[in-house]
Amino acid sequence: MPELPEVETVRRGLAPALVGARFSRVTLRRPNLRFPFPERFAQRLEGRTVTDLARRAKYLTAHLDSGESLIMHLGMSGRFDVALPDGRNLSPGDFYLEGALGNTKHDHVVMALNSGATITYNDVRRFGFMDLVPTDTLAACRHFAAMGIEPLSEALTGATIARLFRHKITPLKAALLDQRLIAGLGNIYVCEALHRARLSPLAMAGTLARSNGTPTPKANALAKAIKAVLTEAVAAGGSTLRDYAQPDGARGSFQHGFRVYDRVGHACTTRGCVGRVSRVVQSGRSTFFCEVCQGP
Repeated sequence: MPELPEVETVRRGLAPALVGARFSRVTLRRPNLRFPFPERFAQRLEGRTVTDLARRAKYLTAHLDSGESLIMHLGMSGRFDVALPDGRNLSPGDFYLEGALGNTKHDHVVMALNSGATITYNDVRRFGFMDLVPTDTLAACRHFAAMGIEPLSEALTGATIARLFRHKITPLKAALLDQRLIAGLGNIYVCEALHRARLSPLAMAGTLARSNGTPTPKANALAKAIKAVLTEAVAAGGSTLRDYAQPDGARGSFQHGFRVYDRVGHACTTRGCVGRVSRVVQSGRSTFFCEVCQGP
């Protein structure tokens, strides 16, 4: 499933074609994805202009001049293919795609824009979805109401981690994956951030807060590592594992810089460490870490 860096990469790729454009025609090739489309979905989009394209955790939100926002989630295998009318890059961050990629059998939503560009949503597994909600109620909608803080925002600090994790006896990795605490973190980048911070994924989350609730040095190190890993991953266009690709069809490259994820048996990359990467299963998910430099 695309994680935050992949979704942010998609947002940056779509924005030049989508923001400021008007939906001329929206074609639904099936009545549902993971969920049914909202009532009169195509009609509510047609004729509307996109005023902004934002990201909340692993979701994209396109704000419309109608006062509604289009929420888009990529699920496991969703992707957007963008065909520009002239085939040229128009500005830094813009992109060119010569027609839609992938098997057109799985092109479920086709959005024609007044600019002449066409955006096609392709989803083999159909775990993605789209919804329309009033923009002024976006934060309180069912998708976001219980969602935690953004990890790339100023809100994420060692003090915040200490406050969120204080008294928690769940493993640190499980706490980091809890979207009600910090939204948008996924398995890959949690493993990578914990390794950089030299923290065991098996340690209790509450140990990052002192008895008075203030952050330990480990909490500060974790906040710094999370932001560094996510920032580097966004700059690299995300990580390509199986289904994910950028809107221009290119592949993210951050997987080439993995320090622990999917590297069982490899030497630890921490300078001076003689350990090797191990794997354990936590809550059905693979956890990769070095037992030496990430030991208790």
